[in-house]
Amino acid sequence: MNKFQSRSFNRSLMFALNGVRLAFRSQRNFRKHLVIAFLTFAIAYFLKISVVEFCIIIFANAFVLVIEMINSVVEFVIDAYYKNKWAKLAKLAKDIGAGAVLVSACTSALISLLIFGSKIYEFYYSL
Repeated sequence: MNKFQSRSFNRSLMFALNGVRLAFRSQRNFRKHLVIAFLTFAIAYFLKISVVEFCIIIFANAFVLVIEMINSVVEFVIDAYYKNKWAKLAKLAKDIGAGAVLVSACTSALISLLIFGSKIYEFYYSL
């Protein structure tokens, strides 16, 4: 067995939870996206959206958090490779990673606005 392979599911789970904890503690934008996710869940609950719509919102928010974590991994690897020195290729890679987070966040916001907007529209015109 490879020294980097986990011997049990519980150990693998602990490593994964440690990764989420590290992302939460070290990445300011991850924390911001998490707060926004909980706000969208609260709005979804208040607007009484359907289960399918709620699942879509959960998926969209989780997608942003996953892309943010992948972007952090890329940044850490690049910093380690370039020993925290500036390099044009490092900057390009980091900018593209940040762009991926931006695209996922904008997509998530659009999904939420469409779902919430339709519920607000229905409520307003049903009066």
